[in-house]
Amino acid sequence: MSKTKRRALRHAGRWACAAMLLLAMAACQRDAVDAALPPAEPVAAVQAMARAIADNDLVAYARLSVPPAQYTALDQAWSQGHSRWPLTELPLHDQLLPMLQALAADDGSQRLQRSFDQQLAGQTAAVRQAAQSMGLFGVQYLRHETSFTASQQAHYVQVVQTLAAWAADAPISDRARARASIAALTKAASATGFTDDAQLQQAGMAASLERLGPFIATLKSVLASYGLDLDASMRGIAGEVLSRQGDNALVRLQYPLAGEMITLQIPLTRREGHWYLTRTLADTDALLRNARTAQAAVEAESAAPIALPVETGGDEKPAATP
Repeated sequence: MSKTKRRALRHAGRWACAAMLLLAMAACQRDAVDAALPPAEPVAAVQAMARAIADNDLVAYARLSVPPAQYTALDQAWSQGHSRWPLTELPLHDQLLPMLQALAADDGSQRLQRSFDQQLAGQTAAVRQAAQSMGLFGVQYLRHETSFTASQQAHYVQVVQTLAAWAADAPISDRARARASIAALTKAASATGFTDDAQLQQAGMAASLERLGPFIATLKSVLASYGLDLDASMRGIAGEVLSRQGDNALVRLQYPLAGEMITLQIPLTRREGHWYLTRTLADTDALLRNARTAQAAVEAESAAPIALPVETGGDEKPAATP
């Protein structure tokens, strides 16, 4: 594959990853609900999380994702430097700050536009081929990945195939559209005020999520201008309960994505009378255990007595002989 095609593949992949990032945040989840607590039914709980993302309300999304006490603990773990949840729920979450830093740089807009002009401007055929290659590679990877359940694998294959088809036809190589998109994203990234982890910690979890909300909104708007309406995906979710036993339920969801209907099955768990994604509960339970261990180590180190230097007495005069 030529360098131009490889670069086009990477660029198309970034657009697809941005789309998948938002879909994953929503966990593929619509009814009006109490903003503080998820509904008491499994499907409605999932829809509520999606609605929060569609509304660009990341704080509401976080509150709907875990029980209140766990949210408070996660907020504290963030302030102590032991957590960046829910940002860590995102695919490629470790690239969020580098992306914001690149976009918010003084010459970010010019540098990105120059890179686009060199690599993608007018390269419609190359972008289409790169998107198709990305789809084929992604599907092959997923079908050989053993860590996914059969249901997860089927869902991810649908998403990759659909996004690859979208990217192949999207006007990604259009220079004027790229210029407008880059300008919007650089402005939104600068407005967050975030370029490193210390700034996230200083702001705290809720304030960080509030400041990131407009950037997510801009990212979704840019994707919509290329024909990928993620808000329509999140607001168009429908579902049914396949099975329910005690505090566990399995639901089947459908949502529109780039002209296709995507289907998936996800398990939910009820805690304190409300339903949450089973995977999210497991992930945050483990995160908080690790955070408590890390904080205990920090406190133990702070409480440890400071060892004073031992005096050798080498400079003292010998005692007088009586």
